[in-house]
Amino acid sequence: MKRILYVEDNDDNVYVVTNRLGRAGFTVLVARDGEQGVVMARAEQPDLILMDLRLPVIDGWEATRRIKADESTRHIPVLALSAHAMTGDRARALEAGCDDYDTKPIDLPRLRAKIDALLGARGKDGGA
Repeated sequence: MKRILYVEDNDDNVYVVTNRLGRAGFTVLVARDGEQGVVMARAEQPDLILMDLRLPVIDGWEATRRIKADESTRHIPVLALSAHAMTGDRARALEAGCDDYDTKPIDLPRLRAKIDALLGARGKDGGA
């Protein structure tokens, strides 16, 4: 079973995404701020990280930079999620090391396709 770390501070988003991905067969771990996301990425070694960009403590851009700078976590694909997407957010997310980007409100079929693409790409590189 694939494990996804969802770094998100909005309770409604956490509820919807964890339930929908859980029913799709994923185990979803939740971190409530960017710093906790970095710590959990190291400790849990998930198959993929869903990273909100606007988070308390440290934002998603900085959390992603830290995850991608760490030898133990840089292999984990990071999919950035952003509400109120601003011009340049996608480019900024990719510059920070995110592997893909999606906007909120979350469109579950589109999100699932992006997750599957990232997990498939990781599998071809020899990852789990």
